[in-house]
Amino acid sequence: QVQVVESGGGLVQPGGSLRLSCAASGSIFSINAMGWYRQAPGKQREFVAHIISGGTTNYRDSLKDRFTISRDNAKNTAYLQMTSLKPEDTAVYYCNVIHWSGGISESYWGQGTQVTVSS
Repeated sequence: QVQVVESGGGLVQPGGSLRLSCAASGSIFSINAMGWYRQAPGKQREFVAHIISGGTTNYRDSLKDRFTISRDNAKNTAYLQMTSLKPEDTAVYYCNVIHWSGGISESYWGQGTQVTVSS
């Protein structure tokens, strides 16, 4: 079993920055990918960014100029650096971990961290 915990959310003014962290722990054999999703009130959860084990990244097109995903493999931790934040970035941000073990790939989610962009 893999546990996923997000941190770093909070209240920030428009134009500000935040860095989210996602830490995976537990019975970890191999993490294939770590990603971030977000869900705003009344909307569906949407993809933000992910990073695979080799370091390749992928972003939602509308966010790639402001958000940067990175990963510390030794710590099984991923980060999401968010800059020039806008009110429309307000959402709960969830971390997803794709874990591989014994030929089986499993997806794990954290509980989410709230990001509120407001003056």
